[in-house]
Amino acid sequence: MGRNVTPMENEYVRQQENKHKASSKRKKRLVRRLSVFFVLAIAITGFMVSTLISRAQVLEDKKAEKVQLEKNLDALKEKQTALEEEIVKLNDDDYIAKLARRDYFLSDNGEIIFNIPESGKDKEN
Repeated sequence: MGRNVTPMENEYVRQQENKHKASSKRKKRLVRRLSVFFVLAIAITGFMVSTLISRAQVLEDKKAEKVQLEKNLDALKEKQTALEEEIVKLNDDDYIAKLARRDYFLSDNGEIIFNIPESGKDKEN
């Protein structure tokens, strides 16, 4: 029972069809533009987020490195203080004589040096 309907061929119908086609084309272009815009927006957002995360990681690494370097600096300052004290002591003749007697077994006139072996516990330490 299919009825074939013949479309009307007049100016008004053609104008309406052209308007519908133009409207359809505009909608397609709008959808394409919006799709491209959203893809670009997502890509830029993803890039910014990844950059933010990598910068945060670099910052954490730098903070950890700073803490380690501050510990090293404290240790070096303590060593410098000890070395400066040693310099002051090395300018003292009595201290130099004491070191020479202890380390090199040098004696003053009339002195006898006795070398006492250390106990077993001291040797282990």
